[in-house]
Amino acid sequence: MENHRISKIKKKRKSGFLARMRTKGGRNILKRRRRIGRSLKLRNT
Repeated sequence: MENHRISKIKKKRKSGFLARMRTKGGRNILKRRRRIGRSLKLRNT
């Protein structure tokens, strides 16, 4: 069976960095990942 391929734009809009920053829960996810020491692709702000 063939996997359904989601477009890159849709994927980024749904689960990209800015989408995460938009909600409180998303920011918590990023905070948690930073605590693990995971490198996040962050733009300098």
